[in-house]
Amino acid sequence: MARAKVMVAMSGGVDSAVAAALLKEKEYEVVGVTLQIWPRDAPLPPGETGCCSLAAVEDARHVAQKLGIPHYVLNFRDLFEREVINYFVGEYLAGRTPNPCVVCNRKVKFKALLERALALGMAYVATGHYARRDYDGRRGRHLLRRARDLRKDQTYVLYGLTQEQLARALFPLGEYTKEEVRRKAKTLGLRVAAKPESQEICFVTMGDYRAFIGARAPEALRPGPILDYRGRVVGQHQGLANYTIGQRRGLGVALGYPAYVIALDRERNAVVIGPAKFAYRRHLTARDNNFIAWAAPPPSCEVEAKVRYLSPAASAALRYQEGLVQLEFATPQWAITPGQAVVYYQGDLVVGGGTIEEAW
Repeated sequence: MARAKVMVAMSGGVDSAVAAALLKEKEYEVVGVTLQIWPRDAPLPPGETGCCSLAAVEDARHVAQKLGIPHYVLNFRDLFEREVINYFVGEYLAGRTPNPCVVCNRKVKFKALLERALALGMAYVATGHYARRDYDGRRGRHLLRRARDLRKDQTYVLYGLTQEQLARALFPLGEYTKEEVRRKAKTLGLRVAAKPESQEICFVTMGDYRAFIGARAPEALRPGPILDYRGRVVGQHQGLANYTIGQRRGLGVALGYPAYVIALDRERNAVVIGPAKFAYRRHLTARDNNFIAWAAPPPSCEVEAKVRYLSPAASAALRYQEGLVQLEFATPQWAITPGQAVVYYQGDLVVGGGTIEEAW
């Protein structure tokens, strides 16, 4: 019987390395690929280890050799520029704070890469994400569930996957903790076993997203007024892209109380600041929603919702109408940020998610 073929996206880190190893142990026919996505105009400093770097390619290639699997580098540079980087810059121009990982997963890893894999006769695409997926015959749906290791759960950035994509997706690390993954890598003698995790935006190779945006869209760094919550001018900012909702550091103003960014007003090119209490919101509207648990969502239901990757899920009432979701949280949430993802859960099940449009 022929073995199922799987293409593993290998970033050069320990997670994707162990994902490939686990699939090989389960007797899949494994092919490793690393995506060349770093921008042509982004310099790669010596020793750069992000998932877009040349060093990462070498780490992935070394792992593939150790595991005895083929490894290829695929040039997705133009696609990534068009779908992810242009989106990233455009959102900052619009006064919003984007989440490029969500778009990359939806349009690059589980769309373009999956299409390439299928064209080459592969049955699946696998990644090192900490997530679980299964099939519910009663619902007739492929489902996405939180990882066993809730500290590492990455379903927040995977909510955009379609049924067709989930049917062809494998997440080998879903039942493992990070500590178990590192131990597995060490046992296998993989040189990435102790490699630190990348904490930066992968394509911003110098670690300064503001400079990256300024080089591509100088208007995003156009100076303007800093207003207090009463509308008074209290300072000058150096571009909306330098700020996000809930930010306290770097405001450069003294108001006699701890001040936080509570709004970005694109029409007036203004940063609005105020006391912490004004950064809490109880309601939000989300657009571009994708639902995993249902083909058609109910008009209303109870969920737990996350408004940022590292925030805890909070109880909320969900109402759906004409493509938009309105959430009412049981308690006000800190710094709900337009442009960021909001993901809806019921227990360990990912119901779906969308992009935050506004909060109040």
